[in-house]
Amino acid sequence: MAQLDPHRPLLAEPVRTASQRRAVAAKMGLGLLILAGLAGLVSQLDLQRDMRRLKVGMLSGAAEGNYHRLVDALAVAAAREHGSLRNVASEGSADNVRRLAAAKSSCEVSVGLAQDGTDWGDPRPQLLGRLPKAESVFFLGRAADQLKDFSQLRGLKIGVGPQGSGAAVLAGQLFALPELAALGLQTSNHPMAEQLAMAERGELDLAVVVIDEDAKLVADALREKGLQMAGFAHADIIARRIPHLRTGRIGAGEYDAVRLLPPEDKRVLRVETLVLGNGCAGRSQQIDVLQLLARAFPDFIRHNKDTPNSTGLELSATSREFFEHGGPELADQYAPWLVDVMPPANWAYVVMGVSLLFNAMGFGHRFRLWRIDAARVGLESELSAVFGASATVGDISLSSQPPTAQQRAVLTQIVGRLEQLAARSRRDSLSALVPMGQEMAYRYQEELMHQTLAALREYLKRFGA
Repeated sequence: MAQLDPHRPLLAEPVRTASQRRAVAAKMGLGLLILAGLAGLVSQLDLQRDMRRLKVGMLSGAAEGNYHRLVDALAVAAAREHGSLRNVASEGSADNVRRLAAAKSSCEVSVGLAQDGTDWGDPRPQLLGRLPKAESVFFLGRAADQLKDFSQLRGLKIGVGPQGSGAAVLAGQLFALPELAALGLQTSNHPMAEQLAMAERGELDLAVVVIDEDAKLVADALREKGLQMAGFAHADIIARRIPHLRTGRIGAGEYDAVRLLPPEDKRVLRVETLVLGNGCAGRSQQIDVLQLLARAFPDFIRHNKDTPNSTGLELSATSREFFEHGGPELADQYAPWLVDVMPPANWAYVVMGVSLLFNAMGFGHRFRLWRIDAARVGLESELSAVFGASATVGDISLSSQPPTAQQRAVLTQIVGRLEQLAARSRRDSLSALVPMGQEMAYRYQEELMHQTLAALREYLKRFGA
């Protein structure tokens, strides 16, 4: 068994001061706090993701319209996963935009549908996404099959939907074009069902309806009400003048292959449907709405990712990440409460910042330890000038060569500096910069310094210094 150095101080079980005990307790408390935080984080992971955090109102449109039926279907899908998507009926696109802006403080409604090209007002809504299937602009009337050119609209009585609806907004933009404005059209606003009934009775020459081409309302109008559909050969010319319009084709016989309704292909105008938000819905709620839409429309993600956004509205950051990743990220799936506090990308920066902080703390700890070691080695080099380069601590304590007055002054000064350095080492070892368990590197430095101090004190005491 190795013999203990009689001059070595007893550092294995140091007597701790109150401040030292507080420092140790603080480190242990910090470690326990980190462990508790990790345990709490893991306990909140949602390994069976549902939509229980989804509690929003969504503006749709008139009860008989396609928007209302779409939101009804989304609400049913949300309820199956314990979510609540409230279908809020409205007058249409313009009304939805206005009500979204008005609800920014109350958050009574958070999401809504609107046609592209609606007057967005101020503040402008957020764009959450664009439905992959555009709506068609139908001109329905008792003799609409005869209408093939826009010039044939001269002087006609046309119903353009309720005030504030997307149909009314689009018709206003369409009929404001100089060549159409010169036709002397007589436009009026009516609820959708009422204006179709008026068109059936001949009180209106045409009823403008903006709706999905597969909507039951259109099929019933042609099959049961006997209405016909106008098709304009030069619809693409008009579409070029109104940026948010496109053109499409309704095939002959699409609504009745036997009676051939319509009797021939019809060129129609088309407009995209947008999903808008007012900033009230949190990230997890936006993700839930986007997931519902992606399930209802299989091309929803691809359409928004691959086609340019020409709406003039800024796509929300949540939607952009959703489309780029092809769906929700892992954090969105399993820690929705966390992403509501801060988006996943920002958490990555936080983790990186914490990592950099700990690396900086570790660097500070190693730098201070290096400075202590360098100072100790420097003092030992000064001792070698007195006792010789090969002298050891044991040689110093056993030396019989009395010091000169100059050497005694130098040694006394070295003893004082070593005492200060040992105290500094002990103080630095208790710093928060020192990782738990790394204090022993400082203890080693202290042990070396105390052994040297013991040898110098004995030497100086033996020769009366």
